[in-house]
Amino acid sequence: MKAKDIIVIFQEKGLILDTQEIRGKGYDHTELLTDFAKAPYKTLFYFGFADEHSDMSVSLSFLHSICQKFIGVISNDPDVEITKTVKILDNAMLSEMLYAVPYVVGEEYISIEWLTDFWTELTNVFEQEIAAWNGTVGSFLTTYNAKLNIAGRVFFHLVENKSEEYPFAFLATYSTETANKAVDMPLKNALVEYKDSQDLLLKLLATVSRAADRSNFISELVESGELFSPLQFDIDEAYTFLKEIPLYEECGIICRMPDWWKKKSGGLRLSISIGGKEPAVVGMEALVSCKPSLILDGQELSKEELEVLLSQAAGLTFLKGKWIEVDHHKLNAALEAFEKVENMGDMTLAEAMRMELGIAQNGLPEIGDTVEITNGEWLQTLRYQLTNPTQLGKLKLGADFHATLRHYQQDGFHWLALMKSIGFGALLADDMGLGKTVQIIALLEYFRQQGKYKALLIIPASLIGNWQKELDRFAPNIHYAVLHAKNTEINDEVDLFITTYGMARRLEHLNNQRWDLLILDEAQAIKNPGTAQTKAIKQLDASFKIAMTGTPIENKLADLWSLFDFLNAGLLGTAKEFSTYAKNIKENGSYAKLRNVVNPFILRRLKTDKSIINDLPDKVEIKAYTTLTSKQAILYRGLVQDLEHQLETTEGIQRKGMVLAAITKFKQICNHPDQYLGQSTYKNTASGKFEKLQEICETIYEKRERVLVFTQFKEMTEPLADFLSLIFERKGLVLHGGTTAKKRTEMVEQFNGVDYVPFMVLSLKAGGVGLNLTAANHVIHFDRWWNPAVENQATDRAFRIGQTKNVMVHKFITAGTIEEKIDAMIAEKQQLSGDIIAATGEQWITEMSNDELMQLFTLEV
Repeated sequence: MKAKDIIVIFQEKGLILDTQEIRGKGYDHTELLTDFAKAPYKTLFYFGFADEHSDMSVSLSFLHSICQKFIGVISNDPDVEITKTVKILDNAMLSEMLYAVPYVVGEEYISIEWLTDFWTELTNVFEQEIAAWNGTVGSFLTTYNAKLNIAGRVFFHLVENKSEEYPFAFLATYSTETANKAVDMPLKNALVEYKDSQDLLLKLLATVSRAADRSNFISELVESGELFSPLQFDIDEAYTFLKEIPLYEECGIICRMPDWWKKKSGGLRLSISIGGKEPAVVGMEALVSCKPSLILDGQELSKEELEVLLSQAAGLTFLKGKWIEVDHHKLNAALEAFEKVENMGDMTLAEAMRMELGIAQNGLPEIGDTVEITNGEWLQTLRYQLTNPTQLGKLKLGADFHATLRHYQQDGFHWLALMKSIGFGALLADDMGLGKTVQIIALLEYFRQQGKYKALLIIPASLIGNWQKELDRFAPNIHYAVLHAKNTEINDEVDLFITTYGMARRLEHLNNQRWDLLILDEAQAIKNPGTAQTKAIKQLDASFKIAMTGTPIENKLADLWSLFDFLNAGLLGTAKEFSTYAKNIKENGSYAKLRNVVNPFILRRLKTDKSIINDLPDKVEIKAYTTLTSKQAILYRGLVQDLEHQLETTEGIQRKGMVLAAITKFKQICNHPDQYLGQSTYKNTASGKFEKLQEICETIYEKRERVLVFTQFKEMTEPLADFLSLIFERKGLVLHGGTTAKKRTEMVEQFNGVDYVPFMVLSLKAGGVGLNLTAANHVIHFDRWWNPAVENQATDRAFRIGQTKNVMVHKFITAGTIEEKIDAMIAEKQQLSGDIIAATGEQWITEMSNDELMQLFTLEV
């Protein structure tokens, strides 16, 4: 049995907690979820007192780290007893948190603004809780976590001094209250302030007493009384103090030290500049220049000067106007790495990027605190272009391309073309509904206009109809062919071959072709590197690869590795190397280097991005084309044959009734064979629409958004709800004509409420009016009413006043069937008008001649 793990879905405003099934042991989440539902930020505030748990998901672990840091800031603030509030986030803490943002759902929303808002919410909770607490802040904190080190009110300061003999100055201070404010005073003042209260003095000096018990250095200063006066330290005394700072902080003393010591490396690092000049050949295997240099606080240090430092005793030394630590281990590591790179010469771009990550291969030096990678002039310019697609030049498409690209789609097309020109695999990861398909078609049409090419597109079976319609509509001159069991030939007349993941695994002769372009749509299909399907796809040979997905990474870094192993093999090392690297990332809590390496290869735009929203309509309508399964096609053709015979022998009112009944049967077959046959199994693989529904709703569930699914058939509501409950791993709601008025009101409140109700299935007539369901930002018309006014009325259950998000409207159309033909007739306004449809429903179809009806009913593939 699978366990349930708690995950965090970060959103534009705030977050939600939810569960997902996992193998193995998960984090015990019951109490956390229950409390969060009642009081989200209060729950997260107290969550910060909990210890880190190895079974936490990556997203929950990150959230916990923020909450824990919040508690840490309180416990390390000596002024909090006076101010009773929490310090605002400074730039250093913000940067640290942003570096630690993992690859999880919604990570793109976590910004300075998001973190600041979250911190404010926790601060509000703290101020409310401490106001109701009968005691000190310190007692409050230790009540909920006895292991916390509570900062005292004593500070140790070390600063540089101009004296040669005593180049450092030391002062101990304490925090005291003046005019309701906390101010720093020399520690000797405490002897006067508390002269009549020995207990308060001892309480103030408790942290110093603990430090004196553990440090001979501090013990001597206390016993001599020197601690209460300004002091001058020589080099050895200052070095002793600096090395013991962690000890003092554990005892609750706040330490102020020079910035260069905070860097932990004395300011010395090895800087390796990669890619100063453009290589002769581009791509991952391009040989790039590699120039090492030793840098000390912005100044270059020669190898000879470093060797002089190594000859000195450990401690502090003054060099080039800077104090540095002579740490033989760190200096030797920097020298060893310098010599290794110096003797290496040029390296491939992939090797350089692996070295930047810290995934060492082929004898490359490992990246630690003392080694950094910088970009040379050529590589810096290239990275800027790749990460700033809006700055790219404009490529022109001829009149043969029949789409008008939105500004961000134009940028995406140019970015893809640039990636092709430099030989890098590209991950197009735009949000659902932003038009990834049309950007790829623009690229294909651009290549066609440049000359002959051969491309392979691998997609889920449910997307075949969509791609065919989009290609026919936007780039009719692209010659494409769908590879299936009856047609697997690769010929030179075709520009683009389309096949499914399942067929790509079986068609071994695809490996015999060197493809100019290999495209994967819904590329999360290869996120599991161990499957036979993924292995087969990765064996295909192509000069340029594109992966398309709206959900690039879920909660596993292994997903990212598998995608990049397809796009740019070797960039992230082997699976084993990356697994070790991923574990280190989780322990160190910094994803900055990984993002720096992979971001140039990823283009992801969001509907919530202000620059994107301004270019989008509030309601985005998408025609989702599905294909009939073999069983559906057999039933459909059989019904067509029966009708052809009946039309020849039936007239008048009887003919009209027969035609209307036939329309309903065709719709039932397009929905699911079981609906037409009156059966109850409803396997998703038996219906193209069910497969399309799964594909869309998996993405909706990934982001924990909500969807309304409309059908005109009451008998379809329960089968749809049962299927959706498997996708969303929980039940939703069903509303139809038999739902009472009271129950309808309860359902609306439940669907729009705080608890996550992922879907509502509605019969079109019952759910088309009188409901306010603005919690949903997706609407799916599972079958068509062929009356735009009725469909729009249903859509407006979500798209109405109170909706704060863009609404995605998916209209399912089965390709080659009556559904597609009538949709085209309505769209083109052939012989129809909105008034006629509104007045007669589907009656107008019965007025067609027998030949027109057979043309309408006949299945076209």
